[in-house]
Amino acid sequence: MDISMIQFRSRVVSAMREFFLSRDYLELDTPALSPAPLPESCLEVFPSEFRNPYIGTMDLWLLPSPEVYMKQVIADTGRSVYQLCKCYRNSESIGRIHNPEFTMLEYYTVGVDATASIQLTEALFRACAGPHTPQSSLPPFRIMTMHEAFLDLCGLDLLKLDSDEELAAAVRAKGLPVPSGQSWEDSYNQAFVNWVEPALPQDRPLVLRDYPARVECLAADKPGTPWKDRWELYAGGVELANCYTEMASVQAVLSSMKKEAARKQEQQFPHAVDFEYAEQFRDFPLCTGVAMGFERLLLALSGQTDLADVLLFPFGPMFKRWGRPQNG
Repeated sequence: MDISMIQFRSRVVSAMREFFLSRDYLELDTPALSPAPLPESCLEVFPSEFRNPYIGTMDLWLLPSPEVYMKQVIADTGRSVYQLCKCYRNSESIGRIHNPEFTMLEYYTVGVDATASIQLTEALFRACAGPHTPQSSLPPFRIMTMHEAFLDLCGLDLLKLDSDEELAAAVRAKGLPVPSGQSWEDSYNQAFVNWVEPALPQDRPLVLRDYPARVECLAADKPGTPWKDRWELYAGGVELANCYTEMASVQAVLSSMKKEAARKQEQQFPHAVDFEYAEQFRDFPLCTGVAMGFERLLLALSGQTDLADVLLFPFGPMFKRWGRPQNG
């Protein structure tokens, strides 16, 4: 990374901090380690251990996101909050847009739903953009529903393909090797990764909203629809952010956590789960949260295309020097 990128990153951090503090958000600095991360089957965590010869040991995990702590602050204070911090994801790809250690910008706005966070994020982009930010990375954002994206970009109508086998058969007929009995979510993910995501418009940032309720996450359902109040932001074909209206129901959060906890037991790094976490949603305010990869935001704002151009010490060269084959 050259000095101009270090300076640009510093300017963006300053603009971002001023943006949130001027809107009365609390800036947080939560722990990077937890004895019980939120169970998420879509990712793996880094194991660690506290050791003390006098008081014993405790398993700890580097967090893939600060939300487990940030939502506790929201429950206790009822305030909008934000944080810029390091996050860690194990078994992650290493390459142009992936690094096992990365910086996350996470912000939660109390009293509004996910739609309001679209406008807030557009304003954030305007505040952080520089003179060399490409036009394709500037607001206004294009907005497309997931139903529209599947229908227009790969010819699949998610509303009509309701059962596991109907969607699997439709995806199989279009050329992907989908085994019989595959879940609706797995078939949906295959179609999205292979056909929808690569074909998303790139002329300006894109908000892809209204995700299927059958895709497990802690987002609130949109009443009377098969969708969750969730969106993701893309720029230059790269996913930058994930946002949703928080699921403010103890039973719904607990049910989701139990499903994900069961799935985690089948993965490389199962971990302890604190099911009492769901209790904080008994009186949780209406709230929407955005999790944004900060280095990916820098790519979009600077016109660069590789994380190696915005990271001081990318993981790839370190792995080439110190890594070893799995059977080594």
